[in-house]
Amino acid sequence: MRVAGIVLVILGALALGYQGFTYVTHDKVIDAGPVDVSVQKEKRVWIPPVVGGITVIGGLILLVTAGKRE
Repeated sequence: MRVAGIVLVILGALALGYQGFTYVTHDKVIDAGPVDVSVQKEKRVWIPPVVGGITVIGGLILLVTAGKRE
Protein backbone atom coordinates (compact mmCIF):
# COMPACT_ATOMS: atom_id res chain seq x y z
CA MET A 1 0.00 0.00 0.00
CA ARG A 2 2.93 2.31 0.65
CA VAL A 3 4.02 2.19 -3.03
CA ALA A 4 0.47 2.93 -4.19
CA GLY A 5 0.33 5.92 -1.84
CA ILE A 6 3.60 7.31 -3.17
CA VAL A 7 2.44 6.86 -6.76
CA LEU A 8 -0.87 8.62 -6.02
CA VAL A 9 0.89 11.55 -4.35
CA ILE A 10 3.27 11.96 -7.31
CA LEU A 11 0.47 11.70 -9.90
CA GLY A 12 -1.70 14.14 -7.96
CA ALA A 13 1.15 16.65 -7.69
CA LEU A 14 1.78 16.40 -11.43
CA ALA A 15 -1.94 16.89 -12.13
CA LEU A 16 -1.95 20.00 -9.93
CA GLY A 17 1.20 21.35 -11.55
CA TYR A 18 0.39 20.79 -15.21
CA GLN A 19 -3.44 20.75 -15.08
CA GLY A 20 -3.63 18.73 -18.28
CA PHE A 21 -1.67 17.64 -21.31
CA THR A 22 -1.70 18.16 -25.07
CA TYR A 23 -1.31 15.72 -27.90
CA VAL A 24 -1.18 15.98 -31.69
CA THR A 25 -3.23 14.01 -34.21
CA HIS A 26 -2.50 13.70 -37.91
CA ASP A 27 -5.50 13.41 -40.22
CA LYS A 28 -5.10 12.68 -43.93
CA VAL A 29 -7.48 14.97 -45.81
CA ILE A 30 -6.64 14.36 -49.47
CA ASP A 31 -4.81 11.45 -51.07
CA ALA A 32 -4.68 12.23 -54.81
CA GLY A 33 -1.90 10.25 -56.43
CA PRO A 34 1.51 11.63 -55.50
CA VAL A 35 -0.03 14.50 -53.52
CA ASP A 36 -0.94 13.93 -49.88
CA VAL A 37 -2.52 16.68 -47.82
CA SER A 38 -2.74 16.15 -44.09
CA VAL A 39 -3.90 18.26 -41.19
CA GLN A 40 -2.13 18.37 -37.85
CA LYS A 41 -4.50 19.04 -34.94
CA GLU A 42 -3.40 19.82 -31.40
CA LYS A 43 -5.82 18.71 -28.71
CA ARG A 44 -5.72 19.47 -24.99
CA VAL A 45 -7.02 17.28 -22.18
CA TRP A 46 -7.79 19.37 -19.09
CA ILE A 47 -7.48 17.83 -15.62
CA PRO A 48 -9.42 19.78 -12.97
CA PRO A 49 -7.41 20.81 -9.90
CA VAL A 50 -9.97 19.08 -7.68
CA VAL A 51 -8.97 15.72 -9.17
CA GLY A 52 -5.30 16.38 -8.43
CA GLY A 53 -6.09 17.43 -4.88
CA ILE A 54 -8.23 14.37 -4.20
CA THR A 55 -5.48 12.16 -5.60
CA VAL A 56 -2.85 13.73 -3.33
CA ILE A 57 -5.09 13.42 -0.27
CA GLY A 58 -5.90 9.80 -1.11
CA GLY A 59 -2.20 9.01 -1.47
CA LEU A 60 -1.40 10.66 1.85
CA ILE A 61 -4.16 8.67 3.55
CA LEU A 62 -2.69 5.46 2.12
CA LEU A 63 0.77 6.42 3.36
CA VAL A 64 -0.46 7.22 6.87
CA THR A 65 -2.54 4.06 7.21
CA ALA A 66 0.23 1.86 5.78
CA GLY A 67 2.67 3.24 8.36
CA LYS A 68 0.36 2.38 11.28
CA ARG A 69 -0.08 -1.27 10.28
CA GLU A 70 3.62 -2.12 10.27
